[in-house]
Order: sequence, then C-alpha cells, then structure tokens
Amino acid sequence: MRVGFIGLGSQGGPMARRIVEAGYETTLWARRPATLEPFADTPAILAASPADLAAASDLVCLCVVGDADVEEITSGEGGLLSAMEPGGVIAVHSTVHPNTCRGLAKRAGAHGVSVVDAPVSGGGGAAAEGRLLVMVGGDADVLERCRPVFESYADPVVHLGDLGSGQTTKLLNNLLFTANLGTAAAALSLAAALGVSPDRFTEVVSRGSANSFALNALGGAGGLKRLAGLAGTLLRKDVRLVAELAERASADPGAVLQAADATLASMGHPR
Repeated sequence: MRVGFIGLGSQGGPMARRIVEAGYETTLWARRPATLEPFADTPAILAASPADLAAASDLVCLCVVGDADVEEITSGEGGLLSAMEPGGVIAVHSTVHPNTCRGLAKRAGAHGVSVVDAPVSGGGGAAAEGRLLVMVGGDADVLERCRPVFESYADPVVHLGDLGSGQTTKLLNNLLFTANLGTAAAALSLAAALGVSPDRFTEVVSRGSANSFALNALGGAGGLKRLAGLAGTLLRKDVRLVAELAERASADPGAVLQAADATLASMGHPR
C-alpha cells in the first residue's frame, strides 16, 4: 500500500516517520516546508500539492488541525479528490465534527474513494513508540485494509462502528478529560490550602484509586494555567462540538459538561 500523509505537526510527524520506517512507500505534503525537514534523511517522497500526493497514494492520512483544514485539503482543483484513484482511502486522524467526515465520504464516494474517521489519542511520544490509540469509524473491510499501516504507529486500533463514531468517541474522551482537568486542579489547590504539597499529593494519588491521566498532565501546582496555553483552544473546540452533538440528539450531558465548562472558564477559554 502506498501511503500519503498530510499534517506533520507534533503528533503527525512521528506518525509519518513510523510509516516510512515500516517500509511503506510514503509521500508527504505540507503547507509549512519546515515540517518536511526532519524527513530529509528518509526515502519519503515530497509532493508539490495535495493532488499530486493523492495521485501517488492508495491511503491518505490526514492529521491536520480542524474541519476547515480537512475541507480545504480535500476539495477543489488541487485537492485530494481531484486526483485520487478509485479504490483509495482517506483516513481522517484529525479531531473534527462527525458530519465533516460524513460529508467528505459523500463527496469521496462519487470518486470511488472510501473514508474512515480515525482520530488518535496519546500525543507525539506515543506515536514515536507505536502506541497511539486510534478510534475508527467506518466500513470494517476498509479498516482492515488500512490496519497494517495504522499499526505501524498505534496499539490499539479500535473499530467503533459506522462512519462518525470514531470522532464522537474522541470528542467524548476529550470532554471527560477536560472535566477531569478541572476536578484534579481543584483537588491540588485544596491540598495546598490544607498544607499538603501538590507535588507530593500527585505522587501519592498517581498510585491510588483516584489516579487519572488529567492529574498527571497537570504536573502539580499551576499546571492548569500552563495547559491553557498549550491546549485550551483545542479543548474548547472539542467541548463545543460534543455539546452541539448532545443538543441535536436531545441528550442531557449532565455533570460532565458542567465540569468541563468550569474547567474551560478556569483556563480562560470559556465555551
């Protein structure tokens, strides 16, 4: 399988390198040439445009930031769908609205191209070590064609159901993570007020029943403000999306959305 990869940021870059190192013929394209520099010592091929990348690829992996980026790269005269051959697959590793993937699938189907939504979790370090979590929605047979490529950078690769279910699951994951950040930060603040070192508190709780990824991500006192600069905008985007999904489904998100909203407000990124 020939693989194209677009979105060579802190997470996508290590993913693409794992694909190259696994021996797949890999083509890369980037809006920022600097992100291609780490691949100068690899056999990866550099494309002049998304269309050129599509023409050289059986599977195209997208790890761009948001919905508008997916639309821009796939559409138009120089987009992926203008040149991708029938039988090809587009895997959307970005975290976007499920309807973005469904709309793309409808347009791609007219070209004989399949789409899977396959958002990831774990970060660049996990990608470099081949242990990302990939949450996949879409046709099971299409996933099985892609699975060997995904497994070059991921373990596990989980099939969740129809197209869009991967994105929905990732958004729910990020909603809960955002809520957990707020409760963990509040516990750290209370620990300090009660005379317990936040660092020592984290050390103990990380080995106890109240451990969470969010607590360790905070890294002790002041962690929420630090994370706000790194992830506040993205978490707000994801909480907004899942809140919209819940509203359209007339589903009550309950306490988890309330906690996530409190976290976002504390980070200075209110929904």
